[in-house]
Amino acid sequence: MKKVFGLFVFTLIAAFIFVGWTGKGSIASLADRYASAGAAQTGESGVYNFDKAHSFIGFKVRHMGLIEVPGYFRDFTGEVSYDAKDATKSSVNFKAMMTSVDTGVKGRDDHLRRADFFEVEKFPEMTFKSTKVDKKGKGWIVTGDLTMKGVTKSVAIPFEISGWLPGNERSGMKMGITGETTINRRDFGVNYGNNLPSGIPAIGDEVKVVLSIKAGKAKAPAAE
Repeated sequence: MKKVFGLFVFTLIAAFIFVGWTGKGSIASLADRYASAGAAQTGESGVYNFDKAHSFIGFKVRHMGLIEVPGYFRDFTGEVSYDAKDATKSSVNFKAMMTSVDTGVKGRDDHLRRADFFEVEKFPEMTFKSTKVDKKGKGWIVTGDLTMKGVTKSVAIPFEISGWLPGNERSGMKMGITGETTINRRDFGVNYGNNLPSGIPAIGDEVKVVLSIKAGKAKAPAAE
């Protein structure tokens, strides 16, 4: 009984601390805020900038036919121009700095920066600029021009808008986007890698591009 009572007291204290930390005056007001978040299904029109601290632009490629080795780009920027009345009129673009490639192994990352792969001194950026957005089932497909290593190809990325969060006193509305597509690295001039004696490629040609984006709308200035 003492343990149960102690757990109850701890939970009650934690709830008051959490409410105080959020700057809200009551548990009810906190609940109201997140209830409104659930109700915001269409968002607001405007430009949403990628939140780099809470976003991911990465890739996965098969190694020796056994496993997929992941990597990502630490330095990137991007924005979504969202049309709440007609989402197909929206657009997205982003830019990743190729020198920021990170697979967790320094030697491999240094190799990826050289001419065998990304040749970052000559081609420092990878860019994507959308050309259209289409609705498909419960999700969407954004089609655009992906440019890497001096080559531009049209690429379609299926994605979902994973959620909305209303703005507060410090920032504007936020949106979440997740998407994934597959490209062939050889289409972009990345041809390094031979087959193993078994005939299996040491490095797969198909590369999965993975996007997990949190983007925020700038808060409108307060009226004077």
